[in-house]
Amino acid sequence: MVLVIESMLTTAISFRRSLASNARHNPLAALGAVLVVIFLIFALFAPWIAPHDPAAIHLPARLDPPSPAHWFGTDELGRDILSRVVYGARISMLVGSGVVLTSLALGLVIGSIGGYYGGSIDRFINIVVMNAFLSFPGILLAIAFIAFRGPGIFNLVLALSLGGWVGYARLVRGQVLAAREREFVEAARALGASDLRIIVHHILPNIIQPVVVQAAIGMAGAILAEATMSFLGLGVPPPTASWGAMLNDGRAHLFDAPHLVLFPALAVMLAVLSFNFIGDALRDYLDPRSRIEAGL
Repeated sequence: MVLVIESMLTTAISFRRSLASNARHNPLAALGAVLVVIFLIFALFAPWIAPHDPAAIHLPARLDPPSPAHWFGTDELGRDILSRVVYGARISMLVGSGVVLTSLALGLVIGSIGGYYGGSIDRFINIVVMNAFLSFPGILLAIAFIAFRGPGIFNLVLALSLGGWVGYARLVRGQVLAAREREFVEAARALGASDLRIIVHHILPNIIQPVVVQAAIGMAGAILAEATMSFLGLGVPPPTASWGAMLNDGRAHLFDAPHLVLFPALAVMLAVLSFNFIGDALRDYLDPRSRIEAGL
């Protein structure tokens, strides 16, 4: 028991030193991780962090500039902008995570099937299905889907996932095509392993690194896409706070009350930047050549 505890402590210390070393070599990644943690805290504990009810209307205080009572000011209905920014993190994190997970799941399944079996199956998936989705801009597919199904978080996740899965599927397909002929796959096939077992237990664990990087960067794109849809009025319905909807509400007061646009725009920018920083850091960390060049 003592040996197990000592081993766990040694691993924890080594991991902490590794994180500290990586943070020193890549401060932008450390900054991105801190910002992501902050946004996650906002999303999880918004009712306890927000100083006011984000939907509470107080018309006498409409368009108030930032003050000790309202740090980020108020909007045209007198609602506290800081509280709405905090609650908006919940929508962005929820929709972004849902889009990435849904797109990643579809991409893993479809890309693995096309890359592993090849032949006519791969040609149909790669040339017909993927190119059909790539021929339309993803945002137009999302707009059409929301117009047909109506607004809401679930429909928004499905709409943004319609075009998001193709990038993951192409990446997985290329990785599986390269991995399916390697020795460990041939050995598993010779031992009688089923195709499902070979894909799940042998191929996917060896190609997951670039997929993780793509997912981190895809999270930034999903947050930006959610803000775009909410800005167009196709996101979550009001009075639910959303950064994109706040930008849409504040554009009419861009010159007389710029704080209505400034703070939700900063929130979107910081969220997108943080996941891009993390994605770039993961790419460098998971690439052995980059780690050797950086001396990690």
